[in-house]
Amino acid sequence: MKEIVILSGKGGTGKTSIAASFAVLASSKVLADCDVDAPDLHLLLKPVPRESGEFWGMSKAAIDPRLCTGCGLCAEVCRFGAIAARSGAPQPGKKRAGTFAVDPLSCEGCGFCTRACPVQAARLVDNLAGQWFISDTDYGPLVHARLGVAEENSGKLVATVKKMAREEARRLALNTIIVDGPPGLGCPVISSLSGACSALIVTEPTLSGKHDLERTVGLAQHFGVPAFACINKFDIDAENAREIERFCDSRGVPVLARVPFDDAVTGAIVARVPLVEYSRGRAAREIARLWLELERLAPDRQSGGN
Repeated sequence: MKEIVILSGKGGTGKTSIAASFAVLASSKVLADCDVDAPDLHLLLKPVPRESGEFWGMSKAAIDPRLCTGCGLCAEVCRFGAIAARSGAPQPGKKRAGTFAVDPLSCEGCGFCTRACPVQAARLVDNLAGQWFISDTDYGPLVHARLGVAEENSGKLVATVKKMAREEARRLALNTIIVDGPPGLGCPVISSLSGACSALIVTEPTLSGKHDLERTVGLAQHFGVPAFACINKFDIDAENAREIERFCDSRGVPVLARVPFDDAVTGAIVARVPLVEYSRGRAAREIARLWLELERLAPDRQSGGN
């Protein structure tokens, strides 16, 4: 089985447009959108959910108003400022008016308030942080997810998406998983690289694109994942494109494609269809060639693991 993760470092390089085109070009595949904080692959693939479930993230604090005496110790020890007094009429035996409540958006789930509370009114509770979906598309099954606003644990949700994509591939005897990875270099990206057989890094010939390419290559090589590069819109800055090629050559990263600037890319996004279905222009032809090269060069994923 091949598991190919498409990364970009910074956003806006065309990573998802290329992933959507691969969905059309590849056969015998499962698609996975691991950009769980801001998923957008579904906008081009128009999935119909077949199965869904809840994703429970880290626990967060809650205060039982029936037990709270209003002493305020929880607010004093909360280093995140997540606990504040809730207005209310004084009640007999209260040390101050009202009770205290937790702002779930600010709570980091450290649990220190539960240790400070003298009456055990503060406790940690399970937190519903998002949803996952297994959907059908015209191009094959898509596993995707949506993390709630300001929720944490996106790396854990990425791991969930990948695990389910692998299970779906095994169930349907499909031999390729195409992962639209998250932007950046943090925990979600590391999670998306786990167990992958190769990483395609999509960059652009700008200073920020080159900077993030260098960091993403370093990350992939640190975890032993073979890296390949694609320079999107390579013709908007020939010198930066050459610098990117020189860097990739120095790090042993093959540049598999140089996709030219093409207005059809914007047209495909507006029409909400993958580029290779929308156009037969230069960009679409280069992406089709890119997929053939990547399919030929990407090693198989090692057996075992989730």
